[in-house]
Amino acid sequence: MRPTVFLWGLPGQYINYERALEIAGGRPLASPDLRDAVRCAALLLPGGGDMEPRRYGQANTASRGLEPERDAGELFLLEQFIMEKKPVLGICRGLQVLNVFFGGTLIQDLPGHSQAAGRDRLHRVRTAPSPLQDLFGETLVVNSAHHQAADRLGQGLRAVQWAIDGTVEAVIHQSLPVWGVQWHPERLAGPLSLSGAADGGCLFTAWLALAGGTGQS
Repeated sequence: MRPTVFLWGLPGQYINYERALEIAGGRPLASPDLRDAVRCAALLLPGGGDMEPRRYGQANTASRGLEPERDAGELFLLEQFIMEKKPVLGICRGLQVLNVFFGGTLIQDLPGHSQAAGRDRLHRVRTAPSPLQDLFGETLVVNSAHHQAADRLGQGLRAVQWAIDGTVEAVIHQSLPVWGVQWHPERLAGPLSLSGAADGGCLFTAWLALAGGTGQS
């Protein structure tokens, strides 16, 4: 079975995500029409610009690349998918949107985690007992390309992975099929895999299983 995964955007806009989903056995559906999400089994929230700080009760001190229409659309999608208890995966900005949706806050500017010379940083993280530890073990190397991160966690979310400086690198919901990672597994999957780093494809395969995926193409 190939579960259909909704990405809000234009076809080809999130090509690395779409390719990673396809390799893992999913069927990505990228569409600018929110109504198309109704027929999808799962939701993927990809990376992008910062959320409006007002959405988590703060003034703008360091947020940039704001996408207010996207904020509104993704929060609406989350409400629909979570109401139906369908799987959700948030990646980078997507984790931050998840955290804000559940009532959490964000660190608006975090040094040492953004890209360097136009390339993702690589760093080691530790993982608590969780589905992610089952996949990758207690320590692994991931990529990093963000300047914001989760601060106070939203209700029901549990941090399960941290960078050496304590930055939250992954969360799972305690009762819903909701995962979030601050790193970019789509850039560590398939032809973009890097020797010595985590296999991002494993994460997509495991998450698709929550939506009834078998990992078969």
